[in-house]
Amino acid sequence: MENLDKIIQDAIQKAITERGHINILIAGRSGVGKSTLINSVFQGNFAETGQGKPVTKTTRQFTKEGVPLTIYDTRGLEMAEFEQTIAELERLVSDKCSDRDSNQHIHVAWVCIQEDGRRVENAEIELHEMLSRYVPVLAVITKARADKDFKAKVAELLPKAKNVIRVRAIREELDEGQVLEARWLDTLVEATSEVIPEGKRRALAASQKADVAYKISQARKVLAGSATLAAAAGASPIPFSDAALLVPIQIGMMAGITAVFGLELSKATLTTLVSSALGVTGATIVGRTIAVNLLKMIPGAGTLVGGAISAGTASALTVALGEAYIAVLAKFFTENPDSAPSVAEIVDKLKEKMSS
Repeated sequence: MENLDKIIQDAIQKAITERGHINILIAGRSGVGKSTLINSVFQGNFAETGQGKPVTKTTRQFTKEGVPLTIYDTRGLEMAEFEQTIAELERLVSDKCSDRDSNQHIHVAWVCIQEDGRRVENAEIELHEMLSRYVPVLAVITKARADKDFKAKVAELLPKAKNVIRVRAIREELDEGQVLEARWLDTLVEATSEVIPEGKRRALAASQKADVAYKISQARKVLAGSATLAAAAGASPIPFSDAALLVPIQIGMMAGITAVFGLELSKATLTTLVSSALGVTGATIVGRTIAVNLLKMIPGAGTLVGGAISAGTASALTVALGEAYIAVLAKFFTENPDSAPSVAEIVDKLKEKMSS
């Protein structure tokens, strides 16, 4: 088997490459709640005051180390120089979308409109028309409290928007004591997923914290691919080869799931996770594969029967490991979406899950 360090390094690089990077443009008038929305949907407090690199007179670029997301936050829709603003923005979007590297493209635009205002400005209509020539546009109605047919009005006035989503980004307590919980952020994540390229959905899953179910669904795609590879490795007719072939597959799966959940993907992190997982499952893997590998050594039918059984066993073991890891991470993110668990916490829960 290859050197473990190399397997881990290769797995990290593959997971990062396959996760990719997503770029989202968010536009709207001042006070519409873009910063609150950004911080409620995405990991890393992207919209902290004073942060962000200016890329045009009214657009700032936000990034965070370790998060595969760039946000372009566009202001100034109510300014007297709106025509200049939209011209600058169109040049930016056009340049980004014509780049040969898809990781530089702007993949979706959110045009934010505040529900309390009950009106759609000409600037917002013109903006959505311009952006729709280059990228999918979602109309996002912020500070949603009472629709009163406003969503239908937005859909009518912004016909090129792929969808209209109402959101309430944070919990609110009204003067009369009524409490309105944050809502529909997961709907916004799902709507965004529907219009971006398939290859950017893992980056979206890793970057957002509003929809744990979406992280799970993307992680299970990693698991499914790994299970297929494991079955093929298990079906290998070479005696005792499947155990060696399974290790890189399962390490790659853990790296991919880690990346989808948006956790740090370093050599130290993955080495610790792998050691924990193999420490728990190693005896099981050996015990279950010895018998089927012995069947492979029997000429003729024995080889085929052994391969078939081993394929199912290899796939089942890989699925069990992957599902346990996904369940542990999902529980952490459900209970505390604003704070990533430590490696030690994950290891403890993974050991507990795999031993149960």
